[in-house]
Amino acid sequence: MRQQTQAELYARAKQVMPGGCSRNTILRKPHPVYAKAGKGCYIEDIDGKQYIDFANNMASLIHGHAHPQITQAVTEQLAKGSAFTFATEVEIEYAELLCHRNSAFEKLRFVNSGTEAVMSCIKAARAYTGRSKIAKVEGAYHGLYDFAEISQTANPHNWGNAEQPQSVPVAYGTPAGVLDDVVIIPFNDPELALQILNQYGDDIAAIIVDPLPHRVGLFAASDTFIHTLKQWTQQQGSLLIFDEVISFRTEFGGAQAHYGVTPDLTALGKLIGGGFPVGAITGKREVMQVMDPLSSSVRFPHSGTFSANPITMTAGLTAMQLFDQTAVTKLNQLTTTLKSQLEQAIANADVPVCVTGKGSMLRLHMQANTPQNYRQTYLSPLQSQIKDRLLDYLFEQGFAMINTCSLTLSTAHRQQQIDQLSDAVEQGLKQLKPMFSQQEAS
Repeated sequence: MRQQTQAELYARAKQVMPGGCSRNTILRKPHPVYAKAGKGCYIEDIDGKQYIDFANNMASLIHGHAHPQITQAVTEQLAKGSAFTFATEVEIEYAELLCHRNSAFEKLRFVNSGTEAVMSCIKAARAYTGRSKIAKVEGAYHGLYDFAEISQTANPHNWGNAEQPQSVPVAYGTPAGVLDDVVIIPFNDPELALQILNQYGDDIAAIIVDPLPHRVGLFAASDTFIHTLKQWTQQQGSLLIFDEVISFRTEFGGAQAHYGVTPDLTALGKLIGGGFPVGAITGKREVMQVMDPLSSSVRFPHSGTFSANPITMTAGLTAMQLFDQTAVTKLNQLTTTLKSQLEQAIANADVPVCVTGKGSMLRLHMQANTPQNYRQTYLSPLQSQIKDRLLDYLFEQGFAMINTCSLTLSTAHRQQQIDQLSDAVEQGLKQLKPMFSQQEAS
């Protein structure tokens, strides 16, 4: 039977799915690229073209594709069963491993996605405090939950004054009550954040913050910003939630290990699934108690059909056992090398571009000065066009990147792939130099 072309597959897909897909991130013009197989840091599409994968399924694959130990462990478990209405020992073993990685993880429950983990954190915070409002950073992505997604796509036409950012909906029809219950603060501006937070005092159940927010610009929260938020929540009886769905990959105990601050709750996801859908909510014992079905008063009843299914637990446990301190250090060192090489490529191309990032994640910005917040990261129409052109060039050269011109490494990457990407970025930027000149002229 003839293999259908990618265009033919997309035509079929559009007949049964809105936009022809189940997630917008796979869309490309004139059609998505359909994968045939992946191995290590490579993906092969159905036409036989090979790509070096620097997207790693939006940062969720820490060991690349089809890691043999993960594959073997999952295959063995699959033969025993994929899901039960019984508990399994592997859930306990995996929860123990994660809790041992960070002393802030006193209790833990598994869910099925990062979105669900963040949602559960917010619901737990409300149940614990009896309050409804949450505060979040402008531009930060925290998943699909109504209250978590507010202002993640704010733009100059609707984001309002910097001293009082507007709560901007993402989805059409978002209830006004949702907007009223989400307070927007700027990233890495502790003084202004306090001015805004103090207007709401003890109405705020929690502040949720990603210590390395991708959509904001992929630069780390400052020590002062994090400590200021922690101190405020302690004084006000609110909770501090860390969204480490992505940033947990940056350090053995997560990005929060850098700050010497203990969040009340942490949302986990992506890499902890070993390539399978996953999420987890973890944090202080007394806060997590709101989910305890054995309590006399259960403030937050919680369940999920596929939560802690043995396939995900087996894959995640194996992946995180492999991602020990030595592996974390080695991967971060390789990323530091890549950052240095990308900065040299930018200098060689003589264009106004900068690189941000930490751990095993980097992002290229189409501007000379490193942005400090979401508004400075926001792309002008020309910058957006340059970014898209660079991504298209890299894709044609066989490099899969994240659509913000960001990248994540896996333990499958080696210096060879780093060199190849650096060379391709330099050549791509040189070709785009006339567009940068146009940007400077404007």
